[in-house]
Order: sequence, then structure tokens, then C-alpha cells
Amino acid sequence: MPTDDRKTIQLGDPRALRAYAHPLRLSLIGLLRRNGPMTATQCAAALDENVPNCSFHLRQLAKYGLVERAPAADGRERPWQATAGSTSWTDDSDDPEAKAAADQLNAAILRQYMRRAEAYLAVRGDETAEWRAAAGFGDDMIYVTARQLTALTEQVEALLAPYRDRAARAEGSRPVSIVQMAIPAPEDGAA
Repeated sequence: MPTDDRKTIQLGDPRALRAYAHPLRLSLIGLLRRNGPMTATQCAAALDENVPNCSFHLRQLAKYGLVERAPAADGRERPWQATAGSTSWTDDSDDPEAKAAADQLNAAILRQYMRRAEAYLAVRGDETAEWRAAAGFGDDMIYVTARQLTALTEQVEALLAPYRDRAARAEGSRPVSIVQMAIPAPEDGAA
């Protein structure tokens, strides 16, 4: 059964947050979400990793419900699939262990996206003019209350939702990372 792109898995356990905060595990989840079921051998080839390492990390992800075994075409294949199209967690826990684990995961994801952005910049010149014009970077400064920011985030999520569905992908579509960072600016007005 393919991953339900509309399903979100919610992580709350600090152990699960820390388990997910591993660079290879983040890459494995992303790979399975983009490509569908894959064996550890296929994952290793795609990520330039070794098979035992991928197998170990896939089993760790399975412990926390992030991946599961997929039906195999034959008895020898042992493919894995993501259990959901996205993962979420809260950053507002009063539990110090949960806060620290969420911060660890947020930092790991930020590093992952920084690497992706740098890799894109290295090959951006090889993209077609159409893709160079469509993709890119930007920033903005807005003035909102916490309640308004929550509402804005929900609106952005609603706008992105139709594009997540694997079955509704347009001909010629490519995976595109949309990174959202809503970070309060310093009070002194410095960028």
C-alpha cells in the first residue's frame, strides 16, 4: 500500500524526536516519501550509503512508526515505505526533555535544508530558464501576533496541500522543497 501523502505522523515522545533527528534517517524518510517503497539496497544506492547502515536506520525509524515494511513483489525483496506524507511535532512543550529533543530535531532539519540549498546553488546554472525563474530564495518581514502567525501558517498549509498528493501530480512535475521559517526578529530591528 503506497504512502498516504495527506497523512501526517505526529511525534511527541522525546526519544522519537531524537531518533528522527539523524541526517541519514531524515534522508531515508525523504527518499521513501518521494519514490515510494524501496529496499535498503535501493536506498543505499540512491544515498551513496552502505546497505547495513541503511537497514539499521530503517529499523530504527520503524520502531517509532515512521516507516514500515511494504508488500514485496517476490519473497526475497524486503521493501520499506514511509507511513505518512509528512511528520510534525510541537515546539511548545513545558517538558525540558521534549524541548531539547524538539530543538535537536529542528537543528538537524535546518542543517539538512541548508545542505540542499547549497547543493541546488551548485547546479542551478544547469537548470532550464523556466526552472531558474520558478525556483529560488526570498525573505520578507511581516508584523503579526502569535495568533495571526498561527492562522497564516494554517493558510500556507492549506495552499500546499493539493500539491502533496502523489496521485494528482501533474505531468512533468518535480519534487520541490518549500521551507518555512517563522522566526521572531530581534527587537532592535536588526535583520
